[in-house]
Parts: sequence; C-alpha cells; structure tokens
Amino acid sequence: MAFSYLVSGATIYGLVGWGLDRWLGTRFLVVIGILLGVALAIYMTFGRFGGLASRQDKQT
Repeated sequence: MAFSYLVSGATIYGLVGWGLDRWLGTRFLVVIGILLGVALAIYMTFGRFGGLASRQDKQT
C-alpha cells in the first residue's frame, strides 16, 4: 500500500508538472511536481499507518 502511494503520487504530480511545463514553456515544473508528489505520498503514508507515534505507543 505504501509503495502504491509513492508511485501514484510521483506519477500524478509529475504529469501535472509536465502539463504545466508544456503549457507555460518551462522545464523545471515536472521535477517540482515529482518531488511534491513523493512528499505528499510520504505524508499520507505516515497518516494512514500511524507514523512513529503508534510505534512508540505499542512499545510502552
């Protein structure tokens, strides 16, 4: 599940960045889109699976 979040986040936001690059005539938005997609996917993964707080709660 976490891997699919990473792949889909990078793909979707990468495609959005690519589309904006084509529309605006730039060459850097695809990279920003991919990085933003991966960052949001990591955030969603931590939110979905509880992150570090749930691991600490289980140990104590």
